[in-house]
Amino acid sequence: MSAIATPTSTRAVVEELLRRIGEGDPEQIAAMYAKHSDWKLDWPQTEHGRAVTPWIRHRSSRADAAAHFREIAEHHVPEKADTQVERILVNGDDAVVLGEIRQTARSTGRAYRARFALHLTVESGLITRHHVYEDSLAVAQAFTH
Repeated sequence: MSAIATPTSTRAVVEELLRRIGEGDPEQIAAMYAKHSDWKLDWPQTEHGRAVTPWIRHRSSRADAAAHFREIAEHHVPEKADTQVERILVNGDDAVVLGEIRQTARSTGRAYRARFALHLTVESGLITRHHVYEDSLAVAQAFTH
């Protein structure tokens, strides 16, 4: 059984994760995750569109987390990326980050904005749950030729 995180420690872990995501080093980001985690992304159950958005899939390990952030970088124009975090809500081990991502698809040159909610769970200082709910239609349309 893991130690119960206080809102302060949960918030500190989430803020550090966001800082590392902003820096863009996949290995440093992945170090914030438990060896095994519950990682899900909001995406239609069909396989349509997965070829152009391969980073959008369920994952379960620290290595998967690093791969996720490498794949995002490969498929987007880093100089045109921005994330606006509007709010971080913390309740014990759980946190929800609300905001908007702004990206440009490398393959099409199309810019997009997508609102998101990121549900994280922190246990013993590591992230054990990473569930993203985003405007997947906006993402898919940016990558459609």
